[in-house]
Amino acid sequence: MENMTIVAAIIFLGMYAFIVSEKINRTIVSMLGAILMIAAGVLTQEQALQHIDFNTLGLLIGMMIIVSITGQTGLFNYIAIWSAKKAKGKPIRILFYLALITAVFSAFLDNVTTVLLMVPVTLSITNKLKVKPIPYLIMLIIASNIGGTATLIGDPPNIMIGSAVPELTFLAFIENLAVIAFINLMAVILVLIMLYRDSLVTTPQLKAQLMMLDEKKVLKDPMLLKKCLGVLALTILGFFTHQSFHVESSLIALGGAFILLLIGKRDHKFIEKAFDKVEWTTIFFFIGLFAAVGGLIEVGAIKWIAEQGMELTGGDITKSSLLILWASALLSAFLDNIPFVATMIPLIQNMGTMGVTNLEPLWWSLALGACLGGNGTIVGASANLIVAGMAAEAGYKISFIQYIKVGFPIMILTICLSTVYVYLRYLM
Repeated sequence: MENMTIVAAIIFLGMYAFIVSEKINRTIVSMLGAILMIAAGVLTQEQALQHIDFNTLGLLIGMMIIVSITGQTGLFNYIAIWSAKKAKGKPIRILFYLALITAVFSAFLDNVTTVLLMVPVTLSITNKLKVKPIPYLIMLIIASNIGGTATLIGDPPNIMIGSAVPELTFLAFIENLAVIAFINLMAVILVLIMLYRDSLVTTPQLKAQLMMLDEKKVLKDPMLLKKCLGVLALTILGFFTHQSFHVESSLIALGGAFILLLIGKRDHKFIEKAFDKVEWTTIFFFIGLFAAVGGLIEVGAIKWIAEQGMELTGGDITKSSLLILWASALLSAFLDNIPFVATMIPLIQNMGTMGVTNLEPLWWSLALGACLGGNGTIVGASANLIVAGMAAEAGYKISFIQYIKVGFPIMILTICLSTVYVYLRYLM
């Protein structure tokens, strides 16, 4: 067993190194890592399947289908143009409104999908006003990660935590994380406005041109829009009530997705287009990752790490919570938070078997640290890389150094605020 532990550790650390280096696509790395775990005898194929969290995968796929169909109606473009007009074309107000919209979308959709929808609209608005788009793009990254913190479905780490701990319901996430997410968002918007206020200026003529835009013209299919809004409302209602009916959140999301596919359009191309928008690379990344982490669990590596953590904190819930919060944030800033959370979930579960009776503060600390830590660098979360890539395609490069000068101090600010929140709410 000791030899198997070494083999599992080598495979997993090698996976992590390649994921961080970004020299090879992370999906290929995670799937090959999982295959190596099985081929090396670390775990069997049946054990690998048992460790794959199909609730997380179902929730992601269902929401991706719903959002892809809703995106075809032009709803998200409509909301962005409407908000820019409500801001009277003033760049600072637009920054504020777009931050709020991005955070809300990220809370109830997911942050990757949100930035894919918001970046083109943001670039269009900033081009019309002839203001630098970089402050707005950085704002999109930070607001999406903060908004995603607030709910079960907002960010992959939360989806994974909620799936692993059934008592942490959709409503529980909102009750415990929405307040601190809102506080963090307001603090961050204030900092960004102070930081970029000198460059957030335009001319009265350009404001007038923006005010002449007709947001209704971007709405493409009113009938499909009504169907999408109805299904979205029912799906979110299902998330709020799923615990009462003992139904998994994945079933709610998949149910909503396939109802929308059924009632949307009687057209094979419509269905194919919806499935084309599902990020299958992300889904297979999760599959490989779950299996690889399962290998560490099977050889007892996760249990050993948990024991070391218990020794370090002496099992003290306050020390353990704050250690997880800060370690999660700092590591998630430089590593992708998804594999990190996948490793931490069984570790915290093991702490529960070793005498820590109240694990709730540890789960909320992990969620806050992993989601907010993603704001620290441009590689900290998938949404960050997507915004940077789309910006580069449009001719606006966001470099690692340029981003970290803004993102890392903001991340530290939000983790400080979260530390106070976790201590006052759970640890006093």
